[in-house]
Amino acid sequence: MTPSLSPFTPDHKLSSMIEENNLLLMVIARFGISFGFGDKSVRQVCADNNVHCDTFITVCNFIANRSYNASAVSLPSLMQYLRSAHTYFLDFLLPAIRYKLLQSVNCTQIDDIAVLLLRFFDSYVRDVRQHMEHENREIFTYVDRLLAGEVADTFRIADYSVGHTSMATSLTELKDVFIRHYNQQTNMILASALSDIMVCHQDLCSHCDIENTLFIPAVERLEKSLKLEAPTQAPQPAACDKDELAESMTDREKEIICCVARGMANKEIADALCLSINTVTTYRRNISAKLQIHSAAGLTIFAILHKLIDLNEINPHI
Repeated sequence: MTPSLSPFTPDHKLSSMIEENNLLLMVIARFGISFGFGDKSVRQVCADNNVHCDTFITVCNFIANRSYNASAVSLPSLMQYLRSAHTYFLDFLLPAIRYKLLQSVNCTQIDDIAVLLLRFFDSYVRDVRQHMEHENREIFTYVDRLLAGEVADTFRIADYSVGHTSMATSLTELKDVFIRHYNQQTNMILASALSDIMVCHQDLCSHCDIENTLFIPAVERLEKSLKLEAPTQAPQPAACDKDELAESMTDREKEIICCVARGMANKEIADALCLSINTVTTYRRNISAKLQIHSAAGLTIFAILHKLIDLNEINPHI
């Protein structure tokens, strides 16, 4: 989307910026800026809180879909922001959504679909945690070492950027399954949880866009300044959307996904389809690689969304 508004500048009042776009509240929190700044300008507030002003204003403009200067970003300041965002997602927002999801179902009469969906959510959170902890542990540490003048011979940021994608898709799938398939009369808390999921989806998409558009190019500039050459990348296959992936599945692969959703073990699948257990194992490995779904609960959600299986056939104990 092309920015249609003039960019925020360091001379803007921060309180006025928030009135124009309340998404900036999370930017302020993630940069560690204290509230109570009155009518001070961005420049004054950043100076008071020891925050790199150009990085802060660049992220604000990016979030608000205004023109920004990516080259003005300070990598240490941006990494502090990204680390803080990881903490927010993992320690606050996702646990809060799970708590609401638990509250939204009648725990004395919890049904099989609710159990399945909660397990899918837990599986999704584990994947997000693994992704973000990898970035904290490996990617940010690599950049810290570059900033200190230490050069690694076996890694460049391009190695990571090729496979770096948004983590938000599964949240949308979960929301859609709740809306389309989870039938209960009392929905106030569930509606609140689904609203939080939609906000989380938007926030995660924005977070990944900042990493791809601001962080990774900044690391590439640092590597270039240190005269580090990016490795030659092999051509990457074009990404497929959900519908294309579903259409690309063979009938046999769909049969195996349905068997997984029914709670069948590999040996049971092999017996039912007259295959060897090694063949079933290979099929499941290829299916997981193709769909980037590695849990039985995730494959079950895929089967529901693409109408490969009826809800009544699903094993709730997956």
